[in-house]
Amino acid sequence: MRRVFGIGETVLDIIFKDLQPIAAKAGGSALNTLVSLARVDAQVSFITEIGCDKVGDNIMQFLNDNQLNTEYVCRFTNGKSALALAYLNDNNDAEYEFFKDYPQQRLQGIIPDFSSGDIVIFGSYFGLNPAIRPRLLEYLHVAKQQGAIIIYDPNFRQHHLSNREQLLPVIEENFQLADLVRGSDEDFQNIYKTTNPTEVYARVAAHCSNLVITAGAKGVYTFSAGFHRHFKVPIINPVSTIGAGDNFNAGIIKSMLDFDINKVDTLVISPQDWLHIAAYGIEFSSEVCMRIDNYIDTHVKSSLEAKIKQRINSPN
Repeated sequence: MRRVFGIGETVLDIIFKDLQPIAAKAGGSALNTLVSLARVDAQVSFITEIGCDKVGDNIMQFLNDNQLNTEYVCRFTNGKSALALAYLNDNNDAEYEFFKDYPQQRLQGIIPDFSSGDIVIFGSYFGLNPAIRPRLLEYLHVAKQQGAIIIYDPNFRQHHLSNREQLLPVIEENFQLADLVRGSDEDFQNIYKTTNPTEVYARVAAHCSNLVITAGAKGVYTFSAGFHRHFKVPIINPVSTIGAGDNFNAGIIKSMLDFDINKVDTLVISPQDWLHIAAYGIEFSSEVCMRIDNYIDTHVKSSLEAKIKQRINSPN
């Protein structure tokens, strides 16, 4: 069975609506992706760091309850588990405030025995942070050397714009490491100051030939060498968009598992593969937007499969 590894930050999301707390959920981009994948029976392992405190204990229990492999989770005592306050606006998009108290030594766990066929996803500021980058690169280089597929989600938001010039070479190094990049139009507006899909691909393709751009109601754009296609998305009234991109990533990975999308030396994605990737991503993302959770519900697997099948048969 092919394995999925997520490398990323773990936070406790405390979600506010109209300035009132309405929920507290284990969060973080990679965590959201992995929990949804575990709920559709993928074999997932999480590489992260969590404090040895009450918040950390609760998150660890949640991960174990959802059948994530936690043997690569680093628990630290000199610091506290991270908190994220997520304020939902009128469109139910989130604006964040973060509270972090990490130790000086970061991400000190063992490196997994990655192998060909494995899928590794990483991203967000965790993928850029100089405090952990040397160690993160160790994980990624081992995974790449062993033939794993690497997916990168930049998740580059406005609060990092002041450091854009310094971070741009690091982002592009991550593009170079990746076999597939999935980002939102907002990410690329912040990275390259354009949301034009063709212009974005011209920049990304210098480093990585496979790109997915999610553009909200405007749809999904997929690119690879010599191929591009636009996919429409359903019109929905979201409850929360916190996990939308993360669950699109989960859909990408689940499609790769279900349709045996793999690589030999490079990842070559056919037009039919792109149809599967887009259908899974759109339906996973749409599903999670209809609830306050950051991950798909445990009871929607059969209905989700039916929606994906229908979308593959009628993509637009």
